[in-house]
Amino acid sequence: MKYNLNINNQQHSIEADADMPVLWVLRDLLAMTGTKFGCGKGLCGACTVLFNGQAIRSCSFPVSAVGDGEIVTIESVDVSEPYAENGRKLKAAWSEHNVPQCGYCQSGQIMSAVSLLENNPKLKKQDIKNAMTGNICRCGTYPRICKAIESVIEIKEERND
Repeated sequence: MKYNLNINNQQHSIEADADMPVLWVLRDLLAMTGTKFGCGKGLCGACTVLFNGQAIRSCSFPVSAVGDGEIVTIESVDVSEPYAENGRKLKAAWSEHNVPQCGYCQSGQIMSAVSLLENNPKLKKQDIKNAMTGNICRCGTYPRICKAIESVIEIKEERND
């Protein structure tokens, strides 16, 4: 089947089976390799992208379910409105707090964090831990991930005062 997809604020016309996961559309058909394959069952979070502003697991989300929806990937989360501000701040915080070790899960981690910040303006530390447990980091950088997210929240709160 033929699909017209809005990905990173650009229209892409592709041909794919209806049940092809968005992950493989991104990686194999569009050469957007920032989104990673982890488990293939939607359990690890490595393949997380934004779909209409919500974090989804692209490995278990069929292209036929996209319709007129908007997909944002790690490649443009720091330039795609309305996510650009949080995307830029999170990417900077990831670097500042030395979050990545092997780096494999980090695109999914950042996408989940962007969704968290966009959809929950007032967060507590426990909210961050709860929300991020769906993303697995085999290197165990969870404390640094939480610290990076917390630092972005602190910056937001300082600006709003």
